Amino acid sequence: MKPIEMERVQQTLDELKNKEVYVHLETTNGAYASHFNDKAYNVGAYIRNAKVSFNQAKIVGDGKSYRVGLKMEMGWIYAEGLTDWTMHEGSKLLMAGHDQEGRLMVSLEISETPFSH
Repeated sequence: MKPIEMERVQQTLDELKNKEVYVHLETTNGAYASHFNDKAYNVGAYIRNAKVSFNQAKIVGDGKSYRVGLKMEMGWIYAEGLTDWTMHEGSKLLMAGHDQEGRLMVSLEISETPFSH
């Protein structure tokens, strides 16, 4: 993965607009929090292969971390804290947010084909 290039990610998001796509969205502080602080509260969310169509997509950020929002007919999907991106398997947009120690905190993937189980 490489640091997010806002213009390239926006271009890819625009190419996926108004298509049926599959979304993987995951957030976690998971075991990172409780291994080092017994008072920490673990949080996380996970969804894989949600089939959606979005009519608007936007990436915004300050050069350090980014937020991507996908507007659907009946609501929004968004991920915040994204830092890195790549095109996986040639056609799957993968964006992730890592903390200062390189640990995964958030992941958003969008693909025209389902993700493996």
